[in-house]
Amino acid sequence: MRYFGKKSMMAAALLASTSMASAADVEVLHWWTSGGEAAALNVLKDDLAGQSIGWNDMPVAGGGGESAMTVLRARVTAGDPPTAVQMLGFDILDWAEEGALANLNDVAAAEGWDAVVPAALQAFAKHDGQWISAPVNVHSTNWVWANKAVLDELGIAQPTTWAEFEAAMAAVKAAGKTALAHGGQAWQEATMFDGVVLSVGGVDFYRKAFIDLDPEALGSDMMVEAFDRMATLRSYVDDNFSGRDWNLASAMVINGDAAFQIMGDWAKGEFLNAGKTPGEDFLCFRVPGSAGTVSFNSDQFAMFAVESADARASQGAMAASIMSPSFQSAFNVVKGSVPARTDVPNDDFDACGKQGMAELAAAADSDSLVGSMAHGHANRASVKNAMYDVVTAHFNGEYDSATAAEELVTAVELAQ
Repeated sequence: MRYFGKKSMMAAALLASTSMASAADVEVLHWWTSGGEAAALNVLKDDLAGQSIGWNDMPVAGGGGESAMTVLRARVTAGDPPTAVQMLGFDILDWAEEGALANLNDVAAAEGWDAVVPAALQAFAKHDGQWISAPVNVHSTNWVWANKAVLDELGIAQPTTWAEFEAAMAAVKAAGKTALAHGGQAWQEATMFDGVVLSVGGVDFYRKAFIDLDPEALGSDMMVEAFDRMATLRSYVDDNFSGRDWNLASAMVINGDAAFQIMGDWAKGEFLNAGKTPGEDFLCFRVPGSAGTVSFNSDQFAMFAVESADARASQGAMAASIMSPSFQSAFNVVKGSVPARTDVPNDDFDACGKQGMAELAAAADSDSLVGSMAHGHANRASVKNAMYDVVTAHFNGEYDSATAAEELVTAVELAQ
């Protein structure tokens, strides 16, 4: 599994010289608890086991990671941080600013991370010139997953415009099936909102609203239209959506109980875990209207500063394993995401994976790659959570679209 090129051998020698102590087990805090996620995580566990490094699992259920971050804060406050923690976006930088994270510069230099990790990911993996985390993957959020048999049965072609998407959902609902599978959790609604905002105003509007936090963009007619589209989506969700986990919504599409799901490409791992094949059993395409743009998030393992030399050696070995090309390929093939380094070939990836890799590269080249608001890559947690509250309140009927846009302006202003 490990990639033992020249640089990896240099890293191994470096780790050995840094500490003569045998590597300790790693305690890993994460929220990968669904079937597809667990299968992907086993790739990393097996890789470390091959180096005689044990894995102490610390899973905290909850697809958006909020519960895991609560547990993490309690552990750090008690002076007992885990060895490594799955993190997203600005959460990593927040911990770095507290001085809580380990320095991975030696491993990064030995393996040449600066040359192969895209700048958009380095913005979250480095702080003050110091590598503080190892990127595992790149996910994108503006995807639609569809049951091909359901669409074929109803004579529905893959929609390419928002109007076609609405018409397709209407046809599914008229046939007595659930058109849109969804789980009523704030992060899931925000994930849909990523793609919807891109479908309305494109990448420039998305940046103004979610990254620049421009009040005019947040309260604009375009934002009202985005909320209108969210209301349309709500009309095609079944009545039992509240509290449903995202992977159970994916299962509705996998089993043919629903036609569509708007979800990040981690959903593909559920389809693959169920033995489904892209193009034959399911379709993957961008939220209609958002083609050519990619909203991304990157799972990374942040390494917390620990006193034990054994633990530091294990952290270095884990970071090197995560960033090896062979691991990046093997893990992301199973996970549904794409590699976090640019030199990994796409040979082992399925049709959706190849599409994702090509679209990510194209979006990066055209400056159409933006950090996901829903997953902490557009702004810090306080702003993200303020947006969550408004989006979910609107989705559950507490605001009409015009009021929701007004509330978004106010919520963001107060959260900064």
